[in-house]
Amino acid sequence: MAKRFLCSPGPTHRLQFGSASLDLLSETLISLNHRNKDELDHLEPCSGNFKHTALIECIFQMTQELRLDPLVGYCAIEILERFMVKHLKDTFTANTPCGAVPGPPSTCQDLVFEKLKVKFTLTVFSCVQIASKLWLHTDIVDNKQAVQFLHSMGHTVSKKALIESELQILKGLDFKLDVPNPLTYVEILLEVLGHNEPSTPMEQLYGLCGHVLRFVSLQRTAIYDSLLKVTTQCFSPSPEQREKFLTVTEDCMLLGVGVITVAAVIWNSNQWEQVVEDLSLITGISQRSIWDFSQVTLEQLTKTSSPVLSP
Repeated sequence: MAKRFLCSPGPTHRLQFGSASLDLLSETLISLNHRNKDELDHLEPCSGNFKHTALIECIFQMTQELRLDPLVGYCAIEILERFMVKHLKDTFTANTPCGAVPGPPSTCQDLVFEKLKVKFTLTVFSCVQIASKLWLHTDIVDNKQAVQFLHSMGHTVSKKALIESELQILKGLDFKLDVPNPLTYVEILLEVLGHNEPSTPMEQLYGLCGHVLRFVSLQRTAIYDSLLKVTTQCFSPSPEQREKFLTVTEDCMLLGVGVITVAAVIWNSNQWEQVVEDLSLITGISQRSIWDFSQVTLEQLTKTSSPVLSP
């Protein structure tokens, strides 16, 4: 498993691949696969609604200015998503008496901003602050630093308000913070790929994967809309098709293999087919699915509709 070493100053770190045994890698991959499937089996209708570009860009900007490891940003995105989805569900439950018929539904964003718009920035920041405390290798954002940072953004927040915001999120998630994030999937899949094929340029691919994953996260809507059209062979997918497609947009394993494949194409377009084959064997995801995800991502990346990959 890749080990992280914090280098000061800033979030720059190096990864040491090849230090984990095959047994440990296998157990970790099996665990991630089970977690991924369990998450997909328990999705809420509004899952993914809080991963739109503006929020992701805001979190990335916060982690960059605070000089935090990129892993903190991806974890913060997942924490925010889970907290907001649960808060939304709890809000609907609390406002709808038992046996009553709920009123006209509002969008997830409208409801959340109506209830939390006054302190939404603080909620987002608290997710980053919580995420910074989950790993020994990352810098921790303490309350003094948090107050100063929020002040620089034009928000006057007391340390008491910071603590209350963190507690609200922690209690809302029942203190369950061990949430999977796409960067972890990329790292583990790369580790397994390198173990199976020692000639894999791990360091080079990992560096590219970081850029590709960030791009996919920020272009999430465009990429998955294109993938939906490719999958359904329909230019205007129906609401039912979009609803079923939610298990694709929230699939961290598919995202992981897609990111690595795109990185492999960029690094050496002559060997990407072998990478796709290996990733398919490792994860059980079909080569067709990996090809489709990589195709639409590369098209979005290059702003061209010409075929980059072909099965």
